[in-house]
Amino acid sequence: MKRLIILIIALGIVAVAGLGTWTYFDLHRPITHAKTGQYIEIPKGSSPSAIIKKLTTEGVIKNEWPLKLYLKSTGKGSTLKAGEYDFPSPITPLQVLAKLQQGERRLNRLTIVEGWTRWDIARAMAQVPEFKITSEAQALELMNNVSLIRDLDPIATNLEGYLFPDTYEFAPDTTAAQLVEMMAKRFRDVWKPDWTDRARSLNFTPREIVTTASIIETEAKLADERPLVASVIYNRLQKSIPLAVDSSVIYASKLEGKWRYDGKVYLSDIQRRSPYNTRLYAGLPPGPVASPGESSLEAALNPATSDYLYYVRNPARNDGAHNFYSNGGEFETGVQALRKWERERDAEEARKKRENSGQ
Repeated sequence: MKRLIILIIALGIVAVAGLGTWTYFDLHRPITHAKTGQYIEIPKGSSPSAIIKKLTTEGVIKNEWPLKLYLKSTGKGSTLKAGEYDFPSPITPLQVLAKLQQGERRLNRLTIVEGWTRWDIARAMAQVPEFKITSEAQALELMNNVSLIRDLDPIATNLEGYLFPDTYEFAPDTTAAQLVEMMAKRFRDVWKPDWTDRARSLNFTPREIVTTASIIETEAKLADERPLVASVIYNRLQKSIPLAVDSSVIYASKLEGKWRYDGKVYLSDIQRRSPYNTRLYAGLPPGPVASPGESSLEAALNPATSDYLYYVRNPARNDGAHNFYSNGGEFETGVQALRKWERERDAEEARKKRENSGQ
């Protein structure tokens, strides 16, 4: 009998040790599942058992009881948080537990592209269902909250130029007004404290620097060309030569609700009497014409030293590069070279289109 008792105790010890070892390895064993990239909602008030059961049903956890046993023995069941979770695959039960303790919410994402105007931003915001925006005009109205940048730009009437281009992640209950605040705050984070002093040293206000940067953003695709484009702008300003940039012409048309959104600048656009029309009026436009990125802001504050007054796209390259000129004759030669390239390109595209259509 004594031997039997000892044997039973020994078997019990072995069983417990084996169970403990199996539990340990189960908790640390990565589970491959098909739910990655999908959000699993854990409602408020869910018990630890209900949470584990749901995750087992979803395939994120393979065995319920090892994690239940772990939570009961450690007392960590009360630390699990409701939320919306995207569990990577593979993932161990303990890693699942860590995420549940940290908490997670589904995030929306909206990318504001460098060179976008507030109309472009309003259009993108109107496409986010959670904002419940009924029209682009409603989004535009939110961009009139100039209190967000009043100290930087006391004469601003809207946030054009100050809605920083970036990718924003935000919770589904974020309001459209809060996103606008996020964009303005991001601009303030990028705008370094000494940039205001640097602007003054150039005899510009921060608003004029942002306006210059917005033009640079719409004109220069390559970061290393932006200081050169800035030098052209400043050289033309110094000589009272109109800047003649299409983005300002387009902006003038948008202000009057006349822009056709077909990518073409018409004679009526060029002739529009607006202080934003830099083909007709010398000097900077009254305010920014787009959202500049950090590279363009830095270029406006640190222009290259040059005598360039003109630039035109370099037809020998397909990356948006420009050729720069200091006199009108050379510039006109560059324009003619570009026009020739455009005609040849259009003719080649037309030829390919005919061939593809079987004509």
